[in-house]
Amino acid sequence: MLAIGCDHGGFELKGHIIEHLKEIGVEYKDFGTYDENSVDYPDIAGKVGNAVVSGECENGILICGTGIGISIAANKIKGVRAALCGDVYSAKMTKQHNNANIICMGGRVIGRELAFMIVDTWLNEEFLGGRHANRIEKIHNLEK
Repeated sequence: MLAIGCDHGGFELKGHIIEHLKEIGVEYKDFGTYDENSVDYPDIAGKVGNAVVSGECENGILICGTGIGISIAANKIKGVRAALCGDVYSAKMTKQHNNANIICMGGRVIGRELAFMIVDTWLNEEFLGGRHANRIEKIHNLEK
């Protein structure tokens, strides 16, 4: 199960991504927002981040206007490794090297077709482990 959420700046792109997830058969849970009224991105980041860390959802997607604020907020949650992705290469590397459990995007920055490619790449890549696992462990140690 994939968690997905956005603030008002990511609402339109979230809708497109949800339709894409349906088309490719990925189960998801929508944590809001559910319209274009202003909402604070840390609230949505908290819902998605906690769903991922608790195991309710395996991974998550967060979207705000730029992706910056929502990624900063999500990374405050112990156990979240949220990565802002604006290109396919970053989506590939953040799964292979960082084992990111949440990707963040900017709804006012990237178009829907690029967002679909980013999502597909991130979902289909695998964590490489090895030397990267040691680095992830060091990230966890920073949280202590």
